[in-house]
Amino acid sequence: MSPFTGTMRLARLAARRDRVQLPVWLLALTGVVAASASSIQGLYQTEQERVAYAMSNAGSAVSRVFNGTVAEPAAGAITMTETFSFTAVLIALMSSMAVVRHTRQNEETGRAELVGAAVVGRYAMLTAALLVTVAANAVLALLLGGMFIALGLPVTGSLGAGLAFGAVGVAFAAVAAVTAQISQTARGANGLAGAVLGLTFLLRALGDGLAEPQAGGVTVHSLWPSWLSPLGWGQQLQPFTGGRWWVFGLFAALLAAGVWTAYRLTDHRDLGTGMMPVRRGPATAARGLLSPLGLAWRLQRGVLLGWAAGVLLMAASMGPLGNEAEELLGTSEEMKEYFAQLGGGGAALLDAFFATVMGMFGIAVAGYTVQALLRIRSEETGPLEAVLATAVSRPRWIASHIVCAVLGTVVLLVLTGVGIAVSYGLAAGDMSRSAGLIGAAMAQLPATLAVAGAVVAILGLLPRRATALSWSLLVACLLIFQLGPVLELPQAVMNVSPFTHVPFLPVADPSATPLVALLAVAAALTAGGVAAFRRRDLAF
Repeated sequence: MSPFTGTMRLARLAARRDRVQLPVWLLALTGVVAASASSIQGLYQTEQERVAYAMSNAGSAVSRVFNGTVAEPAAGAITMTETFSFTAVLIALMSSMAVVRHTRQNEETGRAELVGAAVVGRYAMLTAALLVTVAANAVLALLLGGMFIALGLPVTGSLGAGLAFGAVGVAFAAVAAVTAQISQTARGANGLAGAVLGLTFLLRALGDGLAEPQAGGVTVHSLWPSWLSPLGWGQQLQPFTGGRWWVFGLFAALLAAGVWTAYRLTDHRDLGTGMMPVRRGPATAARGLLSPLGLAWRLQRGVLLGWAAGVLLMAASMGPLGNEAEELLGTSEEMKEYFAQLGGGGAALLDAFFATVMGMFGIAVAGYTVQALLRIRSEETGPLEAVLATAVSRPRWIASHIVCAVLGTVVLLVLTGVGIAVSYGLAAGDMSRSAGLIGAAMAQLPATLAVAGAVVAILGLLPRRATALSWSLLVACLLIFQLGPVLELPQAVMNVSPFTHVPFLPVADPSATPLVALLAVAAALTAGGVAAFRRRDLAF
């Protein structure tokens, strides 16, 4: 029997399991990039506007850290710079989670042992996961390339840009193939892959942020750290300015090295174990673990600490960017109008910028809330049965996880407000806006809790679809926030997102009525979800 026996059958099984999840990812990513690219096409229509953007990017280290460098003041190059960095991170997450889901998670849940009882080779499951993930990235590359062509960008550059996005996904599929052999749990494997993603983003940011503008102040050549990162490779391809097509060889080399390493590690471990030794816990539990709330906090504290570090770093970088907002955005009337639409129609550009940023942070923090609450579903297939065999009731157990998720959300929003307020105050030399910015961040809390209530209701009523429906809800909120004002969607569609009802602070006057209504909706959905969870079968 070959080590690859059964690969295609397992690939079809993996594709069937992901028949909803992966298409949602692909369509959402394409939609986000299409919306951004379309708006950029409208914002920089003249040569003067494109040169002004390139000069502002070259002169701002903050802009280069988050967006990367502009190869030249052309529509395609600007579109690539504005859309690549954020989207590539999401593609990397999609790919790494897909590989871990079909490898390490299968071993963790016992599915791999069941499959292994059949005629299946040692490398079949890992190879099937890689085939499905690579195929998904190939489809994504075609979708994005076709979208860029439809927007009127050059055909060769558009196809190259689509392949650059897909190549990043393939690179992190290889990374996840290795981390799935190292860690004994799916959560650990995803965490290791996320750590590699964070390191590659940091390297790319250092290489772009520390570089000096070239003569003329229009372009910047990235420093060597950017070439150590797959995210940097995607940008250094420069598909719309001639294309450095040999960079695809770096992605191919990383894929080959990752797959070879993963196969070798597979040869040297037993099914269900990882290369990283598992630490044995203490013989007696701390007093804090003797309650459902203490156990929930112990399970979720690592995720919260990771999110807190990321949110604080991002928030601290927004303050200096806000100090440059009027200079950066004031060069284009279309850019002013764009931020005015997203920021609630405010005439003051700085207020509109902060209102837009707060809305984006609110949705981002809701991502933590969704992730923390979905831990409830994963616990159902694990230790929950043993916990409920004690004197702990179902409502008390689920309430402990909800409390941890809500408190974590509050902490992240506080960090958002404080990070933006302090960094802006230090950059501008004016701390008078601090209280207002912190209040604007906390105004996102009711909408975030409404999303949390919806997730709890889904967990109670539709547990088997909880993951797909919960993340789809968050993606819908993001798309409505970004596209709704620009495309002038009907108000009935806009009202689907709870973030639509949040006052645009600091543009608008604070109003308690919509916030109280959102809190009432959140409470009703949460109560309904807990009641449904109390009555349904576990692991249903």
